[in-house]
Amino acid sequence: MKLDDLPTPCLVLDRRRLARNLERMASAVAMLGLALRPHMKTAKSADVARLALPDGGGLTVSTIAEAEYFLAHGFGDIILGAAITPQKLDQVARLNAAGGQIKVVTDDTDMAAAIARHPGGVSALIEIDCGEGRSGVAADDPALPAIASRLGERLAGVFAHAGHSYAARDRATLTAIAMRERHDAARAAGRVRDAGHACPIVSIGSSPTALIPGDTAGITEIRPGVYMFGDLFQAAIGTHTHDDIAVTVLASVIGRRPAERRLLIDAGSLALSRDRSTEATAHDWGFGQVLDAGGEASLGATRVVRVWQEHGLVELERGAVEGFAIGRRLRIAPNHTCLTSAAHDRYHVVDGGDEVVAVWPRINGW
Repeated sequence: MKLDDLPTPCLVLDRRRLARNLERMASAVAMLGLALRPHMKTAKSADVARLALPDGGGLTVSTIAEAEYFLAHGFGDIILGAAITPQKLDQVARLNAAGGQIKVVTDDTDMAAAIARHPGGVSALIEIDCGEGRSGVAADDPALPAIASRLGERLAGVFAHAGHSYAARDRATLTAIAMRERHDAARAAGRVRDAGHACPIVSIGSSPTALIPGDTAGITEIRPGVYMFGDLFQAAIGTHTHDDIAVTVLASVIGRRPAERRLLIDAGSLALSRDRSTEATAHDWGFGQVLDAGGEASLGATRVVRVWQEHGLVELERGAVEGFAIGRRLRIAPNHTCLTSAAHDRYHVVDGGDEVVAVWPRINGW
């Protein structure tokens, strides 16, 4: 089967680029001397996880649906990265009773007490805020030892995520964010141990900070995720190059507007997402960069400038509208691959060409 045989819009994954991205991150993490616990919230695929961890190992997920899916596919050591609620503890306990080793995350003393009381024996990591301001307690927060005490024997470690690394636009800023992430996580673990508690896991991670060399004293593992596929935003901030973007959306031309040098395609907001993250970078790619059917940037800066639910409006930078026949295939590189991929239930896998060599399902939902 060829790409031209597929219904559009659909998701295309270039296995060759994926493998290159996985090898690059694995080498970087090995240089740091840490365990790699990849975050599967982007890929949501057991086939991708097996490539990312050929020798086995632990994963990070965002939802209980993902935890259940990966457990069913042979991955038991899982951190559920989004903070837990009391209503979800029974589900986690059931998965652990079925063979899982699923650990949850909290930054709340009352929730820590609920975890400690739960008869299912669920363990938890304390989330540390290392500067993003989204969730977690600061490394020096007086609440930290209190949360550890509430968890007691259920305490598995500490957990930090430098999501604000996405705001960095130069190497010096990114390095500073990475060093603080590492320092704060290690500092928090030290305070937990000083309070008399074991802290075996000291977990950090984002794709940009994982690639920064330097001191990782006190850290045990790292959890990058988007590095597997890449996207236009990550390319803009230097996590990888445009040639490393492994996921694209295959779309078809469904209309032409010659006077405006514009095309309509059958990929709109539901297939591409409405993410506009590159708007805050040096080059605004609208709703995605338009590539040729082979996934190459032969159309220059051609981009999707507007989306409706099932329509996308393409503004040509190269070529005449008349050269784009109705039905011609194009591929769209996404701004944010996590959100774009979430609209689809499978990957049509290629290996650098147009032959579909596999179809890999993915898990969606919560």
